[in-house]
Amino acid sequence: MKSKKHGKNTSRVEVSHISVHGLWLLIKEKEYFLPFAEFPWFKKAAVEDIYKVKFLHAHHLYWPALDIDLELESLENLEKYPLKQVA
Repeated sequence: MKSKKHGKNTSRVEVSHISVHGLWLLIKEKEYFLPFAEFPWFKKAAVEDIYKVKFLHAHHLYWPALDIDLELESLENLEKYPLKQVA
């Protein structure tokens, strides 16, 4: 008996893990780590709200419940986009 093949994954973005240090996103088969030190908006967010991320226009991430927008380019080149909040 053979198992049936899994269906195609229709989600282009997935929160693959959340830890005390940050969260991991899987986007188009590439993984990104968003440390809370660099992305403090997620640190106190509800897990449910973090998981509700949308991938728009193939380059834009949006968390509606948190009102957070990030460009994929900023995750790929973090040094060019300092995202820390200024005290």
